Amino acid sequence: MTAVYRLPAFSIRFLPIWKRNFLVWKKLAVASVLGNIADPLITLIAFGYGLGSLLQTVDGIPYIQFLASGSICMSVMMAASFEALYSAFSRMHVQKTWEALLNAPIALDDVVLAEMLWAATKALFSGIAILIVIFLLGIGLHPQVFMVPPLLFLIGMTFASLGLIVNALAKGYDFFTYYFTLALTPMVFLSGVYYPTSQLPSWLQAFANILPLGAAVRLIRPLLLGNWPATPVADVIVLIVYCVGGFYLAAILTRRRLLK
Repeated sequence: MTAVYRLPAFSIRFLPIWKRNFLVWKKLAVASVLGNIADPLITLIAFGYGLGSLLQTVDGIPYIQFLASGSICMSVMMAASFEALYSAFSRMHVQKTWEALLNAPIALDDVVLAEMLWAATKALFSGIAILIVIFLLGIGLHPQVFMVPPLLFLIGMTFASLGLIVNALAKGYDFFTYYFTLALTPMVFLSGVYYPTSQLPSWLQAFANILPLGAAVRLIRPLLLGNWPATPVADVIVLIVYCVGGFYLAAILTRRRLLK
């Protein structure tokens, strides 16, 4: 029982697992990236130009720019979550890839770490693709944008860690619907992606301030608009707490599932 709750122990052996996932993904890279950016791109065009023609500015910002700077965070969240849920579950439960890896001199913690980092990497690829589209729209052409990719990777790690918790609990693919419906979708509407959180009731604003997607939007939006985040340290701490805490819980639950 003590071994289940111990802190994760890592080694360099997670790198070949990450590389294996990358090589598999590379065969379908174009389709994968296009699939991950299609939904946010459609949302950006439909809402940004459709609703944006009626709602010219939000907090003094053109609505297309307001929406674009929030949509990239939503896209990274979704890409990391899909990889940490559907793809990781397939490798763990359906394809038995994890079982084969554990027959080698590799610890389960290394496998979970590799899955988390790979999901974050894949989310970063999607985020950069959307960032390029945003640049083509004339948005985000500021020096501060160079700080965006490292933050996108941190956001990806955060949601990958949370996704791996659900992955360790899931009995099948249908289980993930609850997570998307009850956790991720409400988070999108409470985190300032489509409208300012200042429009929410005060008690709901307080709740939104501690959500990981809310912290992500507060960090990325100002940078894409050529400004600096108002509370960068607090928002980074929120993401790190969710990332570290989520990964530790994911490691515990995965050990309980596979090593019991």
